Amino acid sequence: MNKKVMGIVCAFAAICALTGCTKKNDSPVSKLSEVEKVIEQAEKMPIEELYKKAIEESNGKTMYGIGNSSRGKTAATTFIETLKKINPSYSGKIEWSQPKNNSIFTLLNADITSATHTYSMTLIQDGSQIQNKMIVTNNLLNYIPKEWKESEGTDENENGHPLALQTLNKIFMFNKCGDKQYTNCWDFVYEGERPLFMGVNSEPVGKNFLFMLTHDKYATYLKEAFDSLPEEKQLYFQKTIDEVEKDTKPLMLGSPNAKYSLAFIKLWCNQYNEQTDDGPICNELVKSSAAGETALIVYSKLRSVKESADVSANNVKVAAYQDGYQGIGGYAYKHYMQIVKTSPLPWTACAFIAYMTTTKEGFAPWGKDIGGYSSNPACDQDHSKDGYVDGENKFPAKNDRGYDWWVGADGGRLVVEDPVYCAAVSFTMSDWIDLNVSKSVALGQ
Repeated sequence: MNKKVMGIVCAFAAICALTGCTKKNDSPVSKLSEVEKVIEQAEKMPIEELYKKAIEESNGKTMYGIGNSSRGKTAATTFIETLKKINPSYSGKIEWSQPKNNSIFTLLNADITSATHTYSMTLIQDGSQIQNKMIVTNNLLNYIPKEWKESEGTDENENGHPLALQTLNKIFMFNKCGDKQYTNCWDFVYEGERPLFMGVNSEPVGKNFLFMLTHDKYATYLKEAFDSLPEEKQLYFQKTIDEVEKDTKPLMLGSPNAKYSLAFIKLWCNQYNEQTDDGPICNELVKSSAAGETALIVYSKLRSVKESADVSANNVKVAAYQDGYQGIGGYAYKHYMQIVKTSPLPWTACAFIAYMTTTKEGFAPWGKDIGGYSSNPACDQDHSKDGYVDGENKFPAKNDRGYDWWVGADGGRLVVEDPVYCAAVSFTMSDWIDLNVSKSVALGQ
């Protein structure tokens, strides 16, 4: 079977997995695995009962979790403390690991196919790979806590399949020390611009951002932003729009505005200044000497800026916070909580996931910072005045306007990752990006 046919087959499977063709509990009870049976029961239990089940199952044992966020270790510590308050003699532990270089999928698959199994649950990112490699294959199982379903403001369609712990945003920012102004998302790909950004093949969620731009919702945002540009800039971008229009049909993109998406993607990938990590990008952007530099980075990186005469979070502006800003303000990706299908301690895994997604204490390691939003609004913290010092608004860029504003059509218009859509278009779009877009040049080269 050639690559293209295989891609179509996999894309169909990806779409089926989260649209009803295949769901975890559609099979007869007799065919459920032992882990699936635990999940089915756990979804009906209040968290207090889950805690008791976890204590009974893991007392004297160690549960192993693996995730893309090191903060899982902090949450594990307070979770164990919670269980010890219920039963002082409880002696279970959680060992948390954070693999590097996107190796989490390899490690999980190796554990699942081995004769003995280590990992019980995972906090994982990259919706496209999760869908194609882990959900379609049934290697990861979804669990939705009872309190999460019943909590006001949770949306099972948006964040339940797979269950999201949180949404994180990467946003357009620019250094305001010079005379340049950025009032439209197309400004970041205008002639001569070199926005700082992690490579799309080194951080897969960045590539998912590009996949999602072809979705009709975001293609329309780009078209509307283009229409608001002055004529001079429209003429500049129109050349690229006309050039890529022929590719929309072969790529099977359904949006009538897909050519605007492809043009933006091509310009972005040809022009961005490739970096290895968001931390160094932020450190560069906040310098007084970085006048006119731009970036698309994790919003929460502003929290770690060490203020000095030449470095300040007040040297940057959040593009989408400006009056009259047009187009997308950045993108949003998610951390998903899943049970490994060979989980040695499924009750404990379910209880830990319920703890992180339904209690403020459980979500606190992530909720303490701007730019991270729980899938359960009851667990969120208000960061709308994080830029205030002694009652004075000294760092406006740190005043987080919150999830609803960021994803709203009248707010930040973030491009939000959808695992099904990313998986469905990745087989064609990934090749288009790699083959038709020149590699960006790293800073200083």
